[in-house]
Amino acid sequence: MATAKPRKRANREAMSRVDTAWLRMERATNPMMITGVLMFEEQMSLERLKQVIDKRFLSYSRFRQKAVDSPTGASWVDDPHFELDWHVQLAALTGRGDKRSLERFVSQLASSPLDKSRPLWQFHLVERYQGGSALVARLHHSYADGIALVQVLLSLTDTSRDAGKDKALVKTWLKEDGVEVARRVGAVERYAKLGGKMLGKGMEVMQDPTLAAMLAKEGGEITRELLQALTLPDDPPSLLRGKLGVSKRVAWAQPLDLEEVKAVGRACDCTVNDVLMAAAAGALRDYMIERGEDVDGITLRATVPVNLRPLEHAKKLGNHFGLVFLDLPVGEPNPIRRLEHVAECMNQLKSSRQAIVAYGLLAALGMAPQVVQELALELFSRKATAVATNVPGPQQPLYLAGCTIRELMFWVPQTGSIGVGISIMSYNGHVHFGLIADAKLIPDPDAVIRRFGTEFDKLLYLALMGNWDNALNSVSAQALIE
Repeated sequence: MATAKPRKRANREAMSRVDTAWLRMERATNPMMITGVLMFEEQMSLERLKQVIDKRFLSYSRFRQKAVDSPTGASWVDDPHFELDWHVQLAALTGRGDKRSLERFVSQLASSPLDKSRPLWQFHLVERYQGGSALVARLHHSYADGIALVQVLLSLTDTSRDAGKDKALVKTWLKEDGVEVARRVGAVERYAKLGGKMLGKGMEVMQDPTLAAMLAKEGGEITRELLQALTLPDDPPSLLRGKLGVSKRVAWAQPLDLEEVKAVGRACDCTVNDVLMAAAAGALRDYMIERGEDVDGITLRATVPVNLRPLEHAKKLGNHFGLVFLDLPVGEPNPIRRLEHVAECMNQLKSSRQAIVAYGLLAALGMAPQVVQELALELFSRKATAVATNVPGPQQPLYLAGCTIRELMFWVPQTGSIGVGISIMSYNGHVHFGLIADAKLIPDPDAVIRRFGTEFDKLLYLALMGNWDNALNSVSAQALIE
């Protein structure tokens, strides 16, 4: 009598606390997806794309696994019914098949949650778009943070059209201060434990004298950072905040010349990121004024991800980043003053432990009771109006499945009650700016992104005048500002 072979048990791996936190943040109003769009010069075949996905993307075993949550914790489990054909699909644009059509298509996908019964990712290939093709990627935030997932997508690319003759993508663009990263990473464990203590008290640090005393013993610097994170006032009410719906709107601007952005940064002694975020603040300001909002003196905040590990380790997946609150001075009419405000805020954040505090809170949040999770998510999402990301990409042409990447953009999800996302990515000498927003808050994101270039042009014009103080006082500059 033949003996039945025992069934092979599916591989199961416990999900990290921080990854679990992102898995459980999923809301109908804010799907926890990182959405990317890549535009190609040539038409790409579905079969060629599947070969690349199968060989490179699925070399990460994690992407053959689905997320399984339970009251005792979440796990990654092999999908016994994995189907590549379901995860990589053809798509067609409606209407004219132009940029606006692609933006509508990406908006629909960004509004649609991934199927929880399968691994949480999909690729949608638009074979014909502006003489070439377009690829929309959707990956759940629980797999990894934006830095890691962008690098995963870049691992699918080559530096020459013929992949067989190509070498590994040169990592010269992965630059970061190793000492600074080590300092941040070394503090993560301590802050994570501290975050657990806080959440264990139900986020009532200000009302609990026992907890306040415990924090005081931890040291002055840590205490200040924790208390600041918890007691930061809510962002002021504006048309960019409100009850969220279930539809997203996505748009992206014409790319800027990266060398011009660097020139503005050199002229005012600030970073490329400072310049771009100041331009984004100006675009939001002008949009809000057009819609009748009184913005005088208003400063909004954006949560900005900060990497907490060496960039060369990002391909290990998982979420290893903290969050800081960046001021967006939309109430400042002068573009130079806006830039100075952003640069000053950025400099202060660089010397703070705010990002590591946020990471510790996320780690604790992943194992907290549901009621505490909801309380914490609502508490922190009220403190910001937008999520803003800036990722420096490779400054050389890349190819995927033999096709030249012309442009690329991605958006990270918003959390809780936040309904606006700003994304900036540089690639091949250009800077790409995109916006994703709740349709109830910003039904016309094109009206925001078309102002981005105009706001940057103001900064560029003033930079070319040479002397900032004289430029601010000149008649032409005042006319430009007004």
